[in-house]
Amino acid sequence: MPIWTSIPKRRGKSKRKKVIEKRKITEEMVRQLGTEEIDMNMALIQALIPIGLKAVEEKLQKEVLSLAGKKHQHGKEQVRWGEQGGSIYLRDQKIPIMVPRVRNKTANIEIPLQAYQRLQEPYLGDQQTMLKLLQGISMRKYQKSAELVPEVFGISASNLSRRFKKVTGAMIRGIKERRLEKYDFVCVFIDGKRFARDGLLIALGVTLDGRKMILDVEQSHSENLRVIEQFFDKLIERGLKYGDGLLFIVDGSKGIINAIESRFQEYGFIQRCRWHKGENVISYLNEH
Repeated sequence: MPIWTSIPKRRGKSKRKKVIEKRKITEEMVRQLGTEEIDMNMALIQALIPIGLKAVEEKLQKEVLSLAGKKHQHGKEQVRWGEQGGSIYLRDQKIPIMVPRVRNKTANIEIPLQAYQRLQEPYLGDQQTMLKLLQGISMRKYQKSAELVPEVFGISASNLSRRFKKVTGAMIRGIKERRLEKYDFVCVFIDGKRFARDGLLIALGVTLDGRKMILDVEQSHSENLRVIEQFFDKLIERGLKYGDGLLFIVDGSKGIINAIESRFQEYGFIQRCRWHKGENVISYLNEH
């Protein structure tokens, strides 16, 4: 609702006119500040990218010098062999460059530049990409966020999707294969969640010093006894210790409770989640 609509009519047209003028001035100030901030960001990026590219060029030329020596020296086994188009990552942005080449004349093979190979992988790029996507930059809008640098390429939605799947797949494998015997867990939260059309079973452990750790994630469309027992069997095989007792926080699912009693017996202590209990009670009440 516009600001001036809340002004009582008795103040008259002059009062409303002043408010409108103040509003226009404020909006113009905000617009100018926003433009200045964008301009500063563009200037900073445009200044830093060439500096980074210059440093990369110097690094590559230094390695070429160490491999092939100075130019126009005769009798060398390894020689300069022109250059070719390539690309490197500066942070998580892919930028085209010309790459010098070195060749071994005796073996008739090209000598790869180690500095160039190291720059082929984004610096924490996949992890940063994952965090940016999780924090709200969609795959469709991500390219626009990097358009301030005209040299950047290779950040299409499909490219980002592949990188996102790569890093999240590696993280999931790490979670599911991690050994658990070195951790002293005192509590396990376990619940089934829905993600789109899929059901996920998630277990979160809490260590003696209060640290939270995802124990496992399993795709499951139900919380029946057999599924949960197999889920617990995998945790035990990976070294989950429960000989001193383990407290399980559950939402009241009979399948989960029965599986805990079956696999952990007297070592498994069960606590009904108070939040779930509250939600169940509230669901029986009307809105008032």
